Amino acid sequence: MAKPAMWFDINAKDAALSRAFYKGVFGWDFNVLEPLNYGLTQTYEKIPGGIGQASEGSSHPSGVVVYFPVDDIETTLAGVEKNGGRCVVQPWELPGYGRMAVFTDPDGNRIGIWQV
Repeated sequence: MAKPAMWFDINAKDAALSRAFYKGVFGWDFNVLEPLNYGLTQTYEKIPGGIGQASEGSSHPSGVVVYFPVDDIETTLAGVEKNGGRCVVQPWELPGYGRMAVFTDPDGNRIGIWQV
């Protein structure tokens, strides 16, 4: 059975404005990590996520990325390449939380993977 999504990111051109928007629409509260300009939230006690600042030239442009758990990032990225996708953000370590990467599918949709 496939594993469910475990995180989402909304990378916004104006992170503070975006956080205010989602608070107004969905009532989301945020714990803002000021040095990162990243606001953590948790929706319906099921899928946590956050809203961070997108910027020109960033590997995280504006848009939504949903992260799925994987057992092995390298194996998963090999499967991505084999099936017509490509890695757009190389694996990075989030100390204490695991490794993450982002790929695009054949249609250009950005999908995140997270090895816990």
